[in-house]
Amino acid sequence: MEFLRDTNFDFMKYRKFWIVVSLILVGVGIFSVFFHGNLNIGVDFAGGTQIRLKFRDQPDIQRLRSILAAQGMGDASIQSSGEAGSSGAADEVIIKTRLAKGREEGSGALVISALDRQFNTGLAGKPDLNRIGTEAVEAMLRQANPDKVGGDNSAHYEAVAKTILDKRKEVGLFRSWNDLSGLQGVSPAVLSALQQRTSLGAFAVQAVENVGPQVGSELRRQGFWAVILSLIGMLVYIWIRFELRFGVGAIMACIHDVLVTLGLYALWGFEFNLTTIAAFLTLIGYSVNDTVVIFDRVRENMRKNRRKPMIETLNESINQTLSRTILTGGSTLLALLALLIWGGDVIRGFAFVMFVGILVGTYSSIYVASPFTLLWEQYFGSRGNRIRGTGAASAPASSDPARTGGGETPARRPPAARRRA
Repeated sequence: MEFLRDTNFDFMKYRKFWIVVSLILVGVGIFSVFFHGNLNIGVDFAGGTQIRLKFRDQPDIQRLRSILAAQGMGDASIQSSGEAGSSGAADEVIIKTRLAKGREEGSGALVISALDRQFNTGLAGKPDLNRIGTEAVEAMLRQANPDKVGGDNSAHYEAVAKTILDKRKEVGLFRSWNDLSGLQGVSPAVLSALQQRTSLGAFAVQAVENVGPQVGSELRRQGFWAVILSLIGMLVYIWIRFELRFGVGAIMACIHDVLVTLGLYALWGFEFNLTTIAAFLTLIGYSVNDTVVIFDRVRENMRKNRRKPMIETLNESINQTLSRTILTGGSTLLALLALLIWGGDVIRGFAFVMFVGILVGTYSSIYVASPFTLLWEQYFGSRGNRIRGTGAASAPASSDPARTGGGETPARRPPAARRRA
């Protein structure tokens, strides 16, 4: 499939305008991240505790905030997530607490204990079936033996416990005992025993993550160097594979893509974590790949016509690869748009970085990488050719009569001299 064939757009005519636009976008990104402080650093880098909870009913965020404030965690971040519950609103929350002096081991137990005192006061000391593990359920059923299994009943109740916990994993938490009725292997006697010995709490703990200060600092450093070293490695590769001027253009485009996307990412308030680093590394690779396709065509066209000015060669090459650029970027954007809309909270930040980054990267391959390559050629390439006495700056000067000042024909050796030579 191919469209936009034989186009002849003068992309480089407006390069100065788009360079100014790019500088403004980069400036907004830098201000948003480094000066305005909009970047939402996740627990991975900042350190602290992240708890994911699923409630039986829609939780009141303000009530949760007041409960945590009473425990000295008024700065905790509480975010609604998950699918809509019976009330039509999200029934999951993500609670993030910062590191605090005296709580370096994490505040997960303190948060859960405070919530238990508010939401689970009627459990009467019974274990919560929404929180205990497979081994605890199996041990309880083996001791009660509601199915009257003779001899060693461990295998039987191990299978029953596994069925119950698999169902809990599927639904998130048991809202009522009816969720257990009808399960294969869960007899009425087993259900009755569970009702007598356990209770159903108002919330379930989906996940708890604790990151200490040293680990968070190490992850920040490693993430920073991963991005920097990837840029340096790509610069060296393109320098060797093509020329330094192309490498400079490609790296400037990558830096532009990272800073602009990071600024928009911060403005939208997504959490910056290890998944975000993976997204930016993927974005850098995609951006360089798109730029290299254009530069490879530039190199081919330079070999075909060495006397054509660089600006004309860039325009010609961009037009020749325009169809491929739009088709590749467009198909990728459709997949990322689906992830952005239906992918859920866990992958939404990754999808946002890739979606915005590919849009910005496709633009930067034309209006950042190519103009910087042209700029490098104008300020360093031609000057270097003149110093060395090689290249387009010196080769055609004496061979074209129209280029000599008075149209004079250059002096030639007499025929006899040529024969002797």
